[in-house]
Amino acid sequence: MSSPVEEEVPVLIIGAGPVGVTLANLLGTYGVRTLVAERSPAVLDFPRAVGLDDEALRTFQATGLADEMLRDMIQNVPMRMYTARKQCFAEILPSTREFGWFRRNLFSQPLGEKTLRRGLARFADVQLRLGLELVALAQDEAGVTATLRDEAGAEQQVRAAYVVACDGGRSTVREMLQLPYEGRTHPAKWVVIECDQDPLDAPYTALHCEPERPYVCLRLPYGLRRWEFMLFPGEDGEQMLAPDKVRELLRRHVADPSALNVIRARVYTHNSRVAASFVSGRVCLAGDAAHITPPWIGQGLNAGIRDAFNLGWKLAWILQGRLRPELLASYHDERHAHAKAMIDLADTFGAVLSQRNALLAWVRDRFFMAIRGIPAVRDYVLQMKFKPMPRFVRGVVRNSGVAARDALVGRMFIQPNVERRRGGAEKLDDVVGARFALISWRCDALADAPPSLREQLARLGCDHYLAVRSRSAGNEAGSPMPLQPSGTVIEDLENGLHLWFQGKDVDWVLIRPDRFIAAVGRRDDAVAELGAFCDTVLAPMDAAPAAQVMAPAGRAAEPAPAQTDAIAA
Repeated sequence: MSSPVEEEVPVLIIGAGPVGVTLANLLGTYGVRTLVAERSPAVLDFPRAVGLDDEALRTFQATGLADEMLRDMIQNVPMRMYTARKQCFAEILPSTREFGWFRRNLFSQPLGEKTLRRGLARFADVQLRLGLELVALAQDEAGVTATLRDEAGAEQQVRAAYVVACDGGRSTVREMLQLPYEGRTHPAKWVVIECDQDPLDAPYTALHCEPERPYVCLRLPYGLRRWEFMLFPGEDGEQMLAPDKVRELLRRHVADPSALNVIRARVYTHNSRVAASFVSGRVCLAGDAAHITPPWIGQGLNAGIRDAFNLGWKLAWILQGRLRPELLASYHDERHAHAKAMIDLADTFGAVLSQRNALLAWVRDRFFMAIRGIPAVRDYVLQMKFKPMPRFVRGVVRNSGVAARDALVGRMFIQPNVERRRGGAEKLDDVVGARFALISWRCDALADAPPSLREQLARLGCDHYLAVRSRSAGNEAGSPMPLQPSGTVIEDLENGLHLWFQGKDVDWVLIRPDRFIAAVGRRDDAVAELGAFCDTVLAPMDAAPAAQVMAPAGRAAEPAPAQTDAIAA
């Protein structure tokens, strides 16, 4: 006979790494009761991820932890690539801050994880429990039952409406679900070494493409320095971690390797894999459990943070009875292809930069040195335009059939500084909050909206903002702004919104909680387009919120709290 269910939660997260804890912070922000179960008793003190991009920082901003994370981070760090003869053939330092943050930032993952875990203490309904291992998982139409075992061997059952596996590349959940993890394991291993009291004056990330032994060297916060060296066939990974071997690896790069205080050293194998599906019934995979990538472009953890931002609000909106439950499948639709594209790009980078054939390396170096003087190519590399940007053509988006407008849908919206009521500059996301946002540009897209549409938008959890040019006095010339607008007026302080709307032939944009564009249109089609979007995504009025149906058959669940949102009228 199975053990009785001892606890019920809307969301159970397996794994308290950075992706799992980011997701838990998001769910706490959205007001969702969440349990995070982690097998390890403490944050792993290994040399792990070091790079966070602007999209990741925007996610932390949504949780209210961006400033906390930045305290332990070096922002706007260049990346340089060197030939076999130590000539710099490319430098990457994007100047853009279109999403409100720098695109390349370095941190130490153990410090970042501790900050994210401290953030959970803000939420009474989010619990982190360490020393719990998942040993069994069963799901049905109403929910998922997980069996957890503590360090003493005692087992308990937790019933959840949804389970999210954030338990790493060797995911227990993925194995229990028997989901294929497609891709390959690269033959070469890499040894990663970190020391403190940085001995080098090199405040950048350097990829050294030397056939003799390709390596990476980078500066981390608080005087840490990291090296990553490729190991050759026949070199034993564990033996290469011996102190004399570590000093041998470092001898060509520092004056006195014996004087270095090595604080971390570990051997890693690069993998390029992606799960066949990110959603299986009521169970989702996120982070390395869903996909794992070589570190060449620093996008492994960032891809996982994107997973959390995409998935978190959908779970919350489904549990709160706003979003149709079947739209959980859009998480796979929206994230799988982009995760695979990032893995492919990392594989390409790795193949080019870790070339060990001296002749092929010479040809590569001559090619890159020849093209670096071409302005278009230099800008393409410098601004990281080679990075595939997420774009959703299906999912929780509305395509109107107008090609130029639909090209805007499914992309992350910009984040300029704006101002409301002369209260000083604020980042756009801090103004609109963790909800849907309808932004009308120099007009009121809801001026003619019937009460039924306003009610739908309120159920969606959407607020309305009327954006005007900076320092406009009342109604702008030529702008159809009403004397009593139906939303909050914000000023476009830096012309960011003006430059975005200019030439795009749209008057309004609907932004999702993860800051992606759900729909766009003209003022005269706002009622029709917004109504069609709401009709497609909103859960039926008579449907019970998902949190109410997670109990096993024959046992009633506690009712979910009523929603009291309203849109300005």
